[in-house]
Amino acid sequence: MHSQLLSSLGLGDLHGGKLTLSSVLEINSNTVSDKPAQSLEKIPWTFLRNLMMSNLNARNIKCAQDQPMYDYSFTDANDDDSDAINPLDLITALFHCSDPFLQQEMVSKMSMCQFAVPLVLPNCDTQQNTLMLWAMRDLVRKFRPCSLAGDRTFVEGRIIEMDIPMVSFVRLGESSLPKSQTLNKLLSNPHQHNNTFVHRDMKCGDVPRRISDGLVEVSWYLPCGNTNIDMFTQPVAIANLRGDGRVFKTQMSFLYETSAAVFIFSDDLEVDLSTLSNRESRAELFLVTNSQSKTFNMEKLRDRCRKHKVNETNVIIMKKQNDAEFVKALRFHVSGVIRGNPHTMKVEDMATVARHGIVVDEDCTGCKIGRKNAEAITGNIQDVVKFKKDQLPLHGELWKEISQLEKERCRMHHADKDIEGYRSSLKTKETKLREKQQQKAVSEAMRKFTAGISGSGTQRLYFLKWLKIQLDTLSRQNLCTLREHYKDCCRNTPQNKKLIADLDYKISNCSLGPEHFFRELGQLYECACSLPENNPARQQVQKLPALCAQMLLDGFPVELVDGDASNIPMKWIEEVLTQLHQMVDTKSKILVLTVLGVQSTGKSTLLNTMFGVQFAVSSGRCTRGAFMLLIKVSEELKYGLKGDFIMVIDTEGFKSPALAALDTSYEHDNELATLVIGLSDITIINIAMENSTEMKDILQIVVHAFIRMKEVGKKPRCLFVHQNVSDMSAHDSNMRDRKKLMEQLDDMTQAAAKMEKNQKYAKFTDVMDYDPDKDSYYIPGLWHGTPPMAPVNAGYTEAVFELKKSLIGSLQTTDDIMANDVTEFLRWTQSLWNAVKFENFIFNFRNSLVADAFSDLCTQYNTWGWSFQSEMNSWLITKETMISNFGVTEKNFQMNLLRTRLNEWIHEASEKLHEEEQTILTNLDKYFQNKDGKVSLVEKYRQDFRTSANSLRRHIENSMKHSLEKAVEIREGMEKVNKIKEKQMDTIEKKVCELLKECREREGDLSEGELTREFEKTWEGIISELSGATMPQIDVYMHHLLRSNLDSKGGYVPEKFNAVGLRSNGQEKFIVKTKWLSNRTVSRRRLFSCLYSTDKRDLQEICDDIIRNCDILISGHISAMGRNNKGYHETYIKDVLKAIDDQVKVHPQIKNKCEASLKFYVCGRAARLFQKTHKEFIVRNDQHNRLMESKPIFLEKFIESSCEKDQCQKRAKEFTETCVKPAVEDYVTKRLGPDIADEIMTGDGGVAHSTQSRFTLLKQPLDQNSFQNYSDFAGSHGTFVKNSIKELIIEEMSSGEQMQQLETKLLSKIVKKITATITRISKSMDIEEFISQFYSDLGDQLVFPRSALDDFLFLINAKTDQFAINLKEFIKEMESHLVQEYANKTGISHITERITHLPSKPHELLFTRLCGCGEHCTLCGSPCEAGGQDYRSGGGLRIVENSEVQLC
Repeated sequence: MHSQLLSSLGLGDLHGGKLTLSSVLEINSNTVSDKPAQSLEKIPWTFLRNLMMSNLNARNIKCAQDQPMYDYSFTDANDDDSDAINPLDLITALFHCSDPFLQQEMVSKMSMCQFAVPLVLPNCDTQQNTLMLWAMRDLVRKFRPCSLAGDRTFVEGRIIEMDIPMVSFVRLGESSLPKSQTLNKLLSNPHQHNNTFVHRDMKCGDVPRRISDGLVEVSWYLPCGNTNIDMFTQPVAIANLRGDGRVFKTQMSFLYETSAAVFIFSDDLEVDLSTLSNRESRAELFLVTNSQSKTFNMEKLRDRCRKHKVNETNVIIMKKQNDAEFVKALRFHVSGVIRGNPHTMKVEDMATVARHGIVVDEDCTGCKIGRKNAEAITGNIQDVVKFKKDQLPLHGELWKEISQLEKERCRMHHADKDIEGYRSSLKTKETKLREKQQQKAVSEAMRKFTAGISGSGTQRLYFLKWLKIQLDTLSRQNLCTLREHYKDCCRNTPQNKKLIADLDYKISNCSLGPEHFFRELGQLYECACSLPENNPARQQVQKLPALCAQMLLDGFPVELVDGDASNIPMKWIEEVLTQLHQMVDTKSKILVLTVLGVQSTGKSTLLNTMFGVQFAVSSGRCTRGAFMLLIKVSEELKYGLKGDFIMVIDTEGFKSPALAALDTSYEHDNELATLVIGLSDITIINIAMENSTEMKDILQIVVHAFIRMKEVGKKPRCLFVHQNVSDMSAHDSNMRDRKKLMEQLDDMTQAAAKMEKNQKYAKFTDVMDYDPDKDSYYIPGLWHGTPPMAPVNAGYTEAVFELKKSLIGSLQTTDDIMANDVTEFLRWTQSLWNAVKFENFIFNFRNSLVADAFSDLCTQYNTWGWSFQSEMNSWLITKETMISNFGVTEKNFQMNLLRTRLNEWIHEASEKLHEEEQTILTNLDKYFQNKDGKVSLVEKYRQDFRTSANSLRRHIENSMKHSLEKAVEIREGMEKVNKIKEKQMDTIEKKVCELLKECREREGDLSEGELTREFEKTWEGIISELSGATMPQIDVYMHHLLRSNLDSKGGYVPEKFNAVGLRSNGQEKFIVKTKWLSNRTVSRRRLFSCLYSTDKRDLQEICDDIIRNCDILISGHISAMGRNNKGYHETYIKDVLKAIDDQVKVHPQIKNKCEASLKFYVCGRAARLFQKTHKEFIVRNDQHNRLMESKPIFLEKFIESSCEKDQCQKRAKEFTETCVKPAVEDYVTKRLGPDIADEIMTGDGGVAHSTQSRFTLLKQPLDQNSFQNYSDFAGSHGTFVKNSIKELIIEEMSSGEQMQQLETKLLSKIVKKITATITRISKSMDIEEFISQFYSDLGDQLVFPRSALDDFLFLINAKTDQFAINLKEFIKEMESHLVQEYANKTGISHITERITHLPSKPHELLFTRLCGCGEHCTLCGSPCEAGGQDYRSGGGLRIVENSEVQLC
């Protein structure tokens, strides 16, 4: 009979456990078909499909009938049931055909539906019964007995390991009472009826049973702790024997020995009850009968009770009462059994009783070996945290540190100025951590684990299942103990913070599962990959990836993203997927489906229900990361789906309370979401109820990240699933909400696109494929009633099935989704994860609105910062001008007063800086007082910007102090030269005045020729008395400064001083020598010649770059010497040495010998250049030459003075040409650079943000289609960027005569001041007083040439009032000439030359302001964007010490 039934069901070839879980879960045409079974052969598959989806109606199956429903006639009365099967027969048949692991999954799904599960499975052909202990081994249930209701605690564990009394119900002979239906009422709450046991009134329940008689089913009633709901206050197991107990004596004997009570349903009082008399059991007997039956006789009933010692109180008679009263009486007796300290026996202990005549499924060899191997690992675990530290050391703290270092190497959050050095140090740390891993021997637990998964197929699966079961039990018990201790500490000793923190740490780390062992395998493999290929340790791990790949094929979830370390062990995953590709003969095309959602919204349950898979749920653990699982596609659907497998990726829940307090919580969630969505073909966004706000932020970040990351090249499809929505009108009712959500997502997309300069993305659907009407699903709640006795809601299952049909259907019909094989998926994963690791800015914000608001605040702050710097730069120029003019028109002034004025100016600068800082802070406060919605999004960054303002103030203060002190030192040095000049001019003027007096005293006027001859005689005498100027040896001065600078560098420096003269250095190319490298580098020379050469080449490049920068600095000083007619000053070489020192600090590979040689080289070059320029200064300012040049002027003035002519007009013209015009030109030149920079920053065509400037600079090589430009950008980016900015400035200044306009504006401004000063000065003073007052009033704006002033004042004879009138006229004329001169020099060549020779070069001002510190960014090879020299970074916000806040 058994074989016949299996054959009729199409299961004949599967008998003996040949039906596997993977074959049941396979995606085929039956998977998405909701048509009723057309034949008996289809019924098992329809049942399994529904059961795997936890469908409450799974047992209601019957072949489809062609005749109309309820069309019954007299001819139907004798119809046979050839096309129907009793659900119990179907279940029994399937359990006989299923392998142990499918049996376990079936029991799990049946339990979720509140179906009774097989306890003893009969075989009517062999008469062999089986105790289904293994099938029930994985059942985990929670409940709360009445005694724990007050504490709100609960009991959780494996049901077969719990001491729960079992009450059995059997039938002896005939019974008119429906036993199974009565049990359903017994277990059900009046308002929550469950068909726990199949009964005759169910569909096909009245079909005669053919193979299921003798089946013992069991179900458990578990209380929730609410007395208004609970039918029993304590847990109880209800066993139900199918068929006549008299026939199944083995089952009866088993139930007598294992039950606390046995309820016998029987109407036949003559039935033979002799088996009850010989029982060896402590089970209490109850007799249940019906007084309405024809055979009922009270006297016979009493006799039977006395004969078989059945207490009369244990007799339950169904009288003329309704079912409710009868069930109430029955429930009363069952409750009495539970309360009366009943005999209890764990289900796993029943195996001992069963072995006397019943086979135990766990007694098979594979199960025993698997259990033994698992217990060898878990048997010695006392402390989970300690076990993980000792036995699984590689993936613990070491792996977490490696992961942090790996990500830090990509993002450089904490890098200082030495980017390369910092990156090198990170790599060194990572190498050391890997070496620590390699030093740790493979632990005993890992050896046993590796041996366990290396066994045969069934044995391996048993081992893994046993290991999971035992580790889950251990973790659950450990967690329960820790929670109780934690609760006790929080209540009784809340002040003991250390203990509470320790317990909190243990709770967070007490989980232990197979995934931890696989992580350890992954780290074993990754460690070995860094060893030589012929290393034995590397050879030993080569088989490990294949074992893990087999796990994937067996249907086990494999960890893709390590949840604890937030990292992917890429080498391990790469080899696992490669092995998988080979195992399936390269037929590995996969379609990827992912579910995302906030924690505890039912993501894993949704996947488990949809595909029947086994992602961990409700296990007492919080598994982090992402797991991937493969589901095979049948041959019939491969063509339609264009794939061999569907890969399902389950992720941890977002917005975890455990992570919420961490600064990196946004970053963690956003990274994971971007990765898994990027990997997916279809992404399910799982949302609790109708509110999608919780996931909206993450979606915005994902969209923004996709726009930023070039590696993301596909367009994932997105589905929204709203759970716990039971209203049938939800889809229509939420139409407005969906529309609003789309509008918000579109806004976010536009904001992100705007920030990324990618305007082609205008809508959310431009980035992700989503139709709000078609791709939104509303699913009712999971449970129908109150757990733990609530079954899965049928509406939930049906809604999930509709979602599944839609998913599979869309995969079959769409052309936009193309399956990739595993190797392509692997490459995509590597590329995407790499992009995610390098993405630094956007992941740190909650959503794109926050990122946009932050960017807006940065732009505002940068504007304030630029205004601050511009104001202080103007102030500094004014003070430098005053220093240059100090004492110019005064006689016998005290030079030491300049130092007093310097202290006053420094104090004034400090006050002004404080005032400007307060202006920024005030603007910042006003910004945050704005009612704009953006402001609240960046409130958390307010203090960072305040700190940046303070840092900006400190940097400018130090810079200004240095500039003022340097200007004073140069002025003091120039005063020595001026004293010599002044003394000589006094001598000349005294002698010429004596001559003039002598000539006037002579009788008669001398002719012009006679006056000339007298002047020549006096002049020769004056010249003969002058002493020549000495030429200082600049290299000698530098020699002393250099020796002082290098005193602390060791014995090599004196040797260098003695061996080589400074003047002979720097004439050839600077070459790095081997001995300058570190000892470690040199020692590697023979072993790693390529690394050695790379180190030397890197050092050479660093030194060459330092020399280039020093040459630029030296050139700037030389230009200033020529422009300002100043000689050499020691501050120039001090600046050069300081620049080298700054670079040495950030490049630790520059050792003392290299540093000394580098400084000798640079100073040698500088000495020759400064010597040459100073010589030109000496020649230019040589008194003999200069007097000879001025001789005609002195002669002319001598003749005019002797004739007593009025010199007003001529002297006014001379004063304008020689004094005023050079000063005005210098004024325009000094201020033109900052004004150009300001125009570029704030003008209509300007750039308001560094990101925009970087975009422009990057776009320039692209437009020019020049790879060399990109190479220069990355290699010598400082020079390249300055030149590029310079070109942009030249282009901007050439358009629309902007340069002329800026020059004219400056000219007009200063001319107005000069004219106003002339008008204001008193006309009653003499000419010398007038000139002195003129100089004094304009001394903070103009630097007047000292030598020209001395020449002008020589023998001056002019009326002040007329001189002033004439001076105004000539100044107006001068203005016209200069404006015309500016207008004539507007070509690109003139503008280029003009900008090149400006003292404050606008491209250099903008370089630091817009393009950072000049260091390379390790994320993408581009330069760092942080303005200034010192900054700190954290989480994408870079606080710049001297200029701005930047996005990194």
